[in-house]
Amino acid sequence: MRRFLSQRIPPFDRVVIVESGSRQLLEDLLPGLYEIYGEGMQLDLVTCYAGLPAGFRPDRGQVWRITEYPGAAGRARVVSELKARRHSILGIVCSNEAIMTKWKWMLAARLPGKLFILNENGDYFWVDRGNWRTLLHFLLFRAGLTGAGAVVTMGRILLFPVSVLYLLAFASVVHLRRRVRA
Repeated sequence: MRRFLSQRIPPFDRVVIVESGSRQLLEDLLPGLYEIYGEGMQLDLVTCYAGLPAGFRPDRGQVWRITEYPGAAGRARVVSELKARRHSILGIVCSNEAIMTKWKWMLAARLPGKLFILNENGDYFWVDRGNWRTLLHFLLFRAGLTGAGAVVTMGRILLFPVSVLYLLAFASVVHLRRRVRA
């Protein structure tokens, strides 16, 4: 996740997208990317799905299926292969679905490209200091800390340590009573 401090958008010549959400989102995005950035754009895809998304051009990109790379050695191999391709842009789909969650954040942390996030509405934003408010709202929304649910979530967070202390005290009293009786 480099280039966080810079608001400059690198050229869209080498792009990798992590398809970690609904396939429809990517199928809606691809034609626009190919149209806007033209024939010079090379678009690679990291996915867990079997087929190719509609609109993906295999002649102008490569596909990595994570099912073919099991374990830590497989993850390391994918990262090294993707680093060798020298992508300038990394896109991840964050559609509030638990698909490839560990993979997308691992790749976002390890790959040297400007990161953009595509959400479930088809909107995207760049992860950089210029969009820190959008990023903060996105993270708070995903954590349930916005809107009416924020009060409930904050209550749970504040009540959790009290609950743990109560349970520990109760268990201690029960075990102490057993020792006294024995």
